[in-house]
Amino acid sequence: MLSDAQLRAQLPHTLRQLDLPALGSLYRGKVRDNYSRGDQIVMVTSDRISAFDHVLGTIPFKGEVLSRLTTFWFDKVKDLAPTHLVSVPDPSVMVVKRATPLPVEIVIRGYITGSLWRDYLAGKAGAYGIDWPLGLKKDQKLDRPVITPSTKAAYGKHDEPISEAELLRQGLASPETWKEACALAQRLFARGQEWASSRGLILVDTKYEMGIADGKLVVIDEIHTPDSSRYWMAKAYVQRFMAGQDQQMLDKENIRQWLIKEHGFSGHGTPPALTDDVRVMLAHKYIEVFEQLTGEVFQSAGGDVQARIEQNLRKAGLLK
Repeated sequence: MLSDAQLRAQLPHTLRQLDLPALGSLYRGKVRDNYSRGDQIVMVTSDRISAFDHVLGTIPFKGEVLSRLTTFWFDKVKDLAPTHLVSVPDPSVMVVKRATPLPVEIVIRGYITGSLWRDYLAGKAGAYGIDWPLGLKKDQKLDRPVITPSTKAAYGKHDEPISEAELLRQGLASPETWKEACALAQRLFARGQEWASSRGLILVDTKYEMGIADGKLVVIDEIHTPDSSRYWMAKAYVQRFMAGQDQQMLDKENIRQWLIKEHGFSGHGTPPALTDDVRVMLAHKYIEVFEQLTGEVFQSAGGDVQARIEQNLRKAGLLK
């Protein structure tokens, strides 16, 4: 684990964005800068952090953690699903095959917590077309993993819950593709939960993005990262659940809870600025889950992330 001093030293060098028009046509998402040319995309994972559909700032080493974890997980599930990964020229960069993304996020949940719990309390959880049991408790394990799809909104707008019936009615996916995507999500989630359990963690919920490439359904973007997934420490779960205490979280929910509890912010209006202390705290959480999942000590050269990426892209022949 990197020290506080090492994380603070990286604060001025985080990657906010990468402007390299020579790589191709740019699409800038909440976290990734994607440069496309032909059927290939250079996917740069920045250090930006977003919550409630707002970009809040940057976290030291976050892009590298997400990218390295995604390639780790792509390897873990290669027998279950094809992915769009082609090569990894830099710790924060993946070269991927272009795919036509499904216009929905496939969210799968093993526990009722986070936004689903907030919706359940407010009586809004029926938007998924699911008849939820009465009397559920916060952080309770569900009888079986449940898929709760959401629409994919542009930056600054909110993803919205949608039922299976409604997404099929709108033609967001064909019945055959949706059935295949849900079955694949269930298999991926089972594999993720199994591995997380072996590492002392609970994979609570996650979201998958999928697309069509060469006529086949493929997994795209990221998988089982602390941005797209919720992780709890397994050994503390039962005691904390029985006591009604918050779980020990190793994911982006830490920043959501900071925004809600400290600033009353849940997506409306202007988000508060992140303090350096919060940025360092989050960096520790991201690195901790990386080390817990992979069994590796996280090491990085640090320093100017953009300069390193440019150098590695030139070595790979992707940038002249």
